[in-house]
Amino acid sequence: MRIDQLDADLIELLTDSPMLPVMECARRLGVARGTVSSRLARLHEAGVIRGIVPHIEPAGFGYTLVAFCSVEIIQKVGHGSVATDLEETIPEIVDMYTVTGSSDLQLRVVARTPEDLQDIFNRISAVPGVARTSSAFALHEHFQGRTLPLVKACANDAATARQNDQ
Repeated sequence: MRIDQLDADLIELLTDSPMLPVMECARRLGVARGTVSSRLARLHEAGVIRGIVPHIEPAGFGYTLVAFCSVEIIQKVGHGSVATDLEETIPEIVDMYTVTGSSDLQLRVVARTPEDLQDIFNRISAVPGVARTSSAFALHEHFQGRTLPLVKACANDAATARQNDQ
């Protein structure tokens, strides 16, 4: 799906203020309410926007430590059951990916203290199907969930393509 500048502006507005009503979005963007509603519906249907929710910051409620945990699984068990068990039993896992390379899953976990982090790693290791883990602490977050520059670049590409077609 191609997005244009209005789509990019709407996405940026809702990224900055996810609770903004459609009417206020329309006012700020200088378009009709129906335009905002139809754009949002199109963006949702195309999978560009999965939801409009507030950004939750775990550090805001005490989870200031961030670590990455690489998980190797027992191959006969498979990814599905291990991923499900991890998701259902360890709420401190905030991101999980199946990856290629020397490990099978990559997790981002948050903790309040180093002791809590050790407990989380122990619980991860105890999940049936986990063969071994390795971890690394995050020392400084430069950015997270960086998508607005990509959205703007796509909108610029669409504008350039339209100009070239004319």
